[in-house]
Amino acid sequence: MSTVLHSKTSSPLTGITAKTPAASHSALTEAGMRGRWWRFMFILIITAVVLIPIIVVVVLAVTPAQSSSTIGFTLENFSAVFEKTLAATWLKNSLVVTMATVLVSVAVAAPAGYVLSRGRSRTVAGYSLLLFVMQSLPIITSVVPLFILFANMGLADNLMGITIVYVASTMTVATWMMAAYFDSIPVSLEEASWIDGCSVFGSFTKVVLRNSLPGILSTAIFAFLLAWNDYLVAIVFLRSNEVFTLPMGVQSFFQQNQTDWGGVMALAVVMMLPPVIVFACLNKYFSVGGIGGSLAGR
Repeated sequence: MSTVLHSKTSSPLTGITAKTPAASHSALTEAGMRGRWWRFMFILIITAVVLIPIIVVVVLAVTPAQSSSTIGFTLENFSAVFEKTLAATWLKNSLVVTMATVLVSVAVAAPAGYVLSRGRSRTVAGYSLLLFVMQSLPIITSVVPLFILFANMGLADNLMGITIVYVASTMTVATWMMAAYFDSIPVSLEEASWIDGCSVFGSFTKVVLRNSLPGILSTAIFAFLLAWNDYLVAIVFLRSNEVFTLPMGVQSFFQQNQTDWGGVMALAVVMMLPPVIVFACLNKYFSVGGIGGSLAGR
C-alpha cells in the first residue's frame, strides 16, 4: 500500500486544510528570514544616522578653505591647525593624562575587584556598598569642592590635579567591572595553584590576571574614554592655554575661529583618531573563551 505525501491534507468531514510539518517548518523559516531582514535594515538605519555626523566632520576637515587655491582632497587644514595653534601641546597633554589615568585605574581596580569577587566578609560587603554609593553620585557635585581643595594644595591648573580627579572618578566603575569579570573565573583554578605551592598573590597574578585580558581591556578602555572625552572637569580645573587638554583646546579654538570650519573639523578629527585606533588595535583581544580549556572534565 503506497502513500503520497502532500503539503496540505484535507479532512472529508470538516473540510479543514492542515499543513504538514515540512510546510510549517518552511513557513517558519521564511518568517524568520523576513524578521532578520527587518532587524538588519533597522540596524543599518541606526548606523547611518550615527555615522553621518562623523562623515560630515571628516569631509569638512579635508575640504580646502575658501581662501585656498587647492581643489579637491587636501590636508592643509591639519597643517594650519598644528602651525597656528597649540594643538600638538593639547594632544600631548591629553595623551599624558589619559595614559596615566588608565594605568593607575587598572593597577588599583584589579586587586580591589579581586577582593570584591573573592571576599565574603562584612568589611568587603561594606566596601562594596560604599563603592555603589560613590558611583551613584554625579561628578558635578564634587567638582567645585575639589577645585577649592586642589587650589589650596597647588594642584589646580595643572595636569597632575586633573589626573587625580579622573582616577578617582573612574575607580568605582573600574573596580566593579574587574570584580564582575573575576566572578566568571572559577575558584577551582586558584585552588589548583595553591595545591601546587602558589601563594594567594601568586595565583592572582599568574592565574587570575592571565585569564582576565578581556576584563582588563574593557576597564582600560572605559578609563581611556572617560579621561579622553572629559570636558566638564577640565573646564573647571584648567585655566592656562598651555595645560589645556584636547577637548578644551577644541572648544577654545572654535570660540576664536567660528568661521574656519575646516580648521575646527580638522582638530575634531585629531581628537577622534586615538579612540578609533585603540578600538581597532584591541578589538581582536576581546574574547571570553580563554579559560575554556582549563575546565576540561568539569
